[in-house]
Amino acid sequence: MVQAQSGLVNVDSLSTEFAYEIRYATPNNFIGEILYDCPNCLLQQEVAEALLKANQYFCEKGYRIKLYDCYRPLSIQKKMWAKVPRPTYVANPYGKGSIHNKGAAVDITLVTLDDCFVDMGSDYDFFGRESHIDNFNFSAEILANRKLLREGMKKFGFGTVRTEWWHYSYRKNWSYPTLNEPLKCE
Repeated sequence: MVQAQSGLVNVDSLSTEFAYEIRYATPNNFIGEILYDCPNCLLQQEVAEALLKANQYFCEKGYRIKLYDCYRPLSIQKKMWAKVPRPTYVANPYGKGSIHNKGAAVDITLVTLDDCFVDMGSDYDFFGRESHIDNFNFSAEILANRKLLREGMKKFGFGTVRTEWWHYSYRKNWSYPTLNEPLKCE
């Protein structure tokens, strides 16, 4: 069932401590074209509040969350699937869809408090073994960075998927409706 995005909040309205690089609002993504009209990060209220707590946790450790993607309209999911119909990396919009379509998942990384890069071993949306969380063929530094991100997010109710170190779904993700409203860009 697809519903309106009335329950979604803009993360930017809750905190200015996040870093942003909403890739689908730029052509710098695996599709190579702009998919979003604006670089907003919308989430379910409960998910946004958990993410805010996670970010505060990371800030105390000298990092902050950089957001790559949040809510994604189902119509955008269909465009992605049409280009890359690989369920290992792109959720099938004609099945259960993506947790992003519910406003209950984020694609993130960490940066230092002064916005310096934190190496996670691959770029965001890299579709290959280097992005898998069960790939341990990295330096101790990269493995520690991934562990910090994963364990920090887990403390606040977020879980991973095996093939994407950057993807975190909130624990109650399937309880939210699938949405197909365009991003609020005011």
